[in-house]
Amino acid sequence: MGPLHGIRVVEFTGIGPGPMAAMLLADLGASVLRLDRPAAAEAARQGARPHMTTGRPVLGVDLKSEAGAATALRLVDAADVLLEGFRPGVLERLGLGPDVCLERNPRLVYARMTGWGQDGPLARAAGHDMNYISLNGALHSIGRRGEAPVPPVNLLGDFGGGTMFVVTGILSALVERQTSGRGQVVDAAMVDGSALLMSMVYEDRARGAWSDERGTNYLDTGAPWYDVYTCADGRHVSVGCIEPQFYAAFLAGVGLAGDPDLPDQWDRERWPELRARFAAVLATRTRDEWAAVFEGTDACVQPVLSMPEAAAHPHVRARGSVVEKDGRLYPGPAPRFGRTPGRCTRDPDFPEPSAAETLKAWGLPDVDPA
Repeated sequence: MGPLHGIRVVEFTGIGPGPMAAMLLADLGASVLRLDRPAAAEAARQGARPHMTTGRPVLGVDLKSEAGAATALRLVDAADVLLEGFRPGVLERLGLGPDVCLERNPRLVYARMTGWGQDGPLARAAGHDMNYISLNGALHSIGRRGEAPVPPVNLLGDFGGGTMFVVTGILSALVERQTSGRGQVVDAAMVDGSALLMSMVYEDRARGAWSDERGTNYLDTGAPWYDVYTCADGRHVSVGCIEPQFYAAFLAGVGLAGDPDLPDQWDRERWPELRARFAAVLATRTRDEWAAVFEGTDACVQPVLSMPEAAAHPHVRARGSVVEKDGRLYPGPAPRFGRTPGRCTRDPDFPEPSAAETLKAWGLPDVDPA
């Protein structure tokens, strides 16, 4: 049983960071019941699952009907956490806002996951990951010199700035509840969370160690010893040897140690020359040949693997970071616990409880599990 065993979560279905947050809570042992429109819930039971919703039961509820709203409130009465990702004001209009729910269940943690937050000029505006990280300096900082910014898939806004911060908020509120006996509202916004993830970059900029020009800094591909290089077979290796001892190990591996003509590591004016030297050497062997050269060293060089390759890598396989089963790849649970290990709700063999079983365990056997 995971560390959140005994915690009950009502998840109002959504997309992106909300479902992933519910997935993580379920991985950690929480009992999560997902509410969706009746037609969508039936489709899910037939196998048409939205992203990141496996491993937890779904209950069809028409929140626009009196009966549906009443059912949702009964679930709220029995829950520890409510997780929702609607635009501000939607649940209030349905009679399911925080004031109503916290009056009925004062111990409830009411977690709201949005892009822009519950207030501010853009609170009710539409948006996606890329939009949220556009306004806080994050997206502007990602990319190569002289080129357009590069969206980092949807890892930074949706999942880094969204999921991880709403889960942090939920867990913090649950801990605080042990002292106060009271729940509270958690207002998690992707624009806020992804800004906070930029803390180190903002600090570097404040002390003059970071330029607003993309691709000129030590962590944004500006430095030749922190970049991705193409190998002889067209595949790639990542080089991240920042510290002097790691840089020395890298130079030894590529055969450039002691070269009197090699520019100094931190001579920014000669970084283009240094990059050209590295690129030329790394292009002489295949990716896997370089991986073999640097295996067991502290040069901070690793092969850039595809998802299927990652699942087969000895370290990833040993950790269960990515798992392959029945031809399907999926990430394993994280983090790891020494005494109360989590579970992987994405595993095809995970015994997902039914809605009826969950309702009975919550003390609500008379609620229709349809």
